[in-house]
Amino acid sequence: MLFRETFPAGAFQCNCSILGCDATKEAVIVDPGGEVDKIREILAHHDFTVKAIIHTHAHLDHIHCTRKMKEEHGGEICLHEDDLFLYDGIEAQAAMFGWQVESTLPVDRYLEHGETIKFGEQGALTLHTPGHTPGSVCFEVKDGDKHIIFAGDTLFRRSVGRTDLPGGDTDLLMKSIKTGLYTRDPSALVVPGHGPNTTIEEEAAKNPFVTKAL
Repeated sequence: MLFRETFPAGAFQCNCSILGCDATKEAVIVDPGGEVDKIREILAHHDFTVKAIIHTHAHLDHIHCTRKMKEEHGGEICLHEDDLFLYDGIEAQAAMFGWQVESTLPVDRYLEHGETIKFGEQGALTLHTPGHTPGSVCFEVKDGDKHIIFAGDTLFRRSVGRTDLPGGDTDLLMKSIKTGLYTRDPSALVVPGHGPNTTIEEEAAKNPFVTKAL
């Protein structure tokens, strides 16, 4: 069975998720945006081994603590290559908020659209959804008959990711949502990068930002 625990992490309340395979105790961390102690406790409580640290994109609030997670728990650091300029620029991102952070560790695996990240008997399908950033991706997993999409900052409940930061592209974001996400299982649960969950069906019908762009 699939284990999932999602919680808001760090100063920006990024939704961090821990996904695990109950049968093999292999796990992945999605967007470790902070709360190092909480992540550590969950992994220890369930006796999980970290197979990968996977990122929906490389903005500071989603990659903060990636280095610490890698050093403590191992696992491949996974990111779409188009966001490498943001990942390598973590110190410049942090300086905008008066933070000081350590430099990043090298990316172990560049994600490709359509590839599956395996953890035990489970897997996370990578969907490249550029727009919020050039390398934004979503991850889709199955929990029995249910689909769950970890959408990062591409799609929120009744909102969408901003496109006024370096690499953002509004037209590309709309295309990614309409052709890359709205074509998925309508009943799929959407876990966004921030805020409450929603579903593909709800957003296709009620999201005012995407509707305006149709």
